[in-house]
Amino acid sequence: MINDRKKGLLFGVLGVFFVGLQPIIAIARPKSLDSFIFAAMTCLIEAAIFFPLIFVERKINRNKGNSPENSSEGKTSLIAMWKQNLWFFIFIGVIFGINQLLFFIGYGLAEAINGSLTQKTTVFFGILFGFLILKERVTKLQIVFSIILFFGLILAITKGFNLINFNSDIVLGVLILLFIACLWMFGHTITKPILNKNEVTAIQMVFLRNLISGIILISTYFIFFPFENIFLLFDPLNQIFYITMGLVYGLGLFCWYKTLSYLDVSKATIILSPTPIITAIFATIFLGEVFTIFHLIGTLIVILSIIIIVTQKEK
Repeated sequence: MINDRKKGLLFGVLGVFFVGLQPIIAIARPKSLDSFIFAAMTCLIEAAIFFPLIFVERKINRNKGNSPENSSEGKTSLIAMWKQNLWFFIFIGVIFGINQLLFFIGYGLAEAINGSLTQKTTVFFGILFGFLILKERVTKLQIVFSIILFFGLILAITKGFNLINFNSDIVLGVLILLFIACLWMFGHTITKPILNKNEVTAIQMVFLRNLISGIILISTYFIFFPFENIFLLFDPLNQIFYITMGLVYGLGLFCWYKTLSYLDVSKATIILSPTPIITAIFATIFLGEVFTIFHLIGTLIVILSIIIIVTQKEK
């Protein structure tokens, strides 16, 4: 048991690092690499990372005797299982494709520190959709600390409610990232019943949603952009950024699921709650952003609120 906790903590800490690094790469990318094609390639790189993990997972499950597949061998059995929920996977692929695209647009406007804090509102949307869709119970304390969480967020972003010189681009970016947090948790909430039925594993779900998202984004890209932009994919600097982004994003997801395999959801969520602090450190060093006292106070309020909300959920 102690060993499992140590493993969970290790993967959680690694997850904090990878998630905290994502906004930095997103903002630091070359200006020529637009959000649309960057999102498409990020999704496809993530899919490539998770594809071999599917077969590793299947082998482990078979050795344990708890494989979710009906038949014992072959790719056809796996594909047959996926076909049962094909339209659902396409729907999820569309949701997360839009999400990945807006992720880069939102961070480009909101800046790294503000954006990272805004994404922590996923815990609020998690309990909201859990209540509306999954009929999960919500306590009064969760409602109170959800309000406190947003108070801390607004305090940090407005730098002490200073609305006079507030940047309109930051407002738009924060609103986009709030929408992403909402859409992200909606996608995860409607996925939960299928995961509970053991019709698909979490690793398979990540692979399918990113593969479909990447295909949709890359196939629609040239409707909005000239075909000459295909050469953006072959620029060595661009390749470094979209491959790195895909790796960091994919490894962040992998560490999250590994943390969940050793710890319960509440502990895993709490371990990953300090990601805005890691983002702030990287943003200060590499992007020249200023981490104010209001950012610090707001971050502490947000983290405290997350701890209270998820521990209440676990109870």
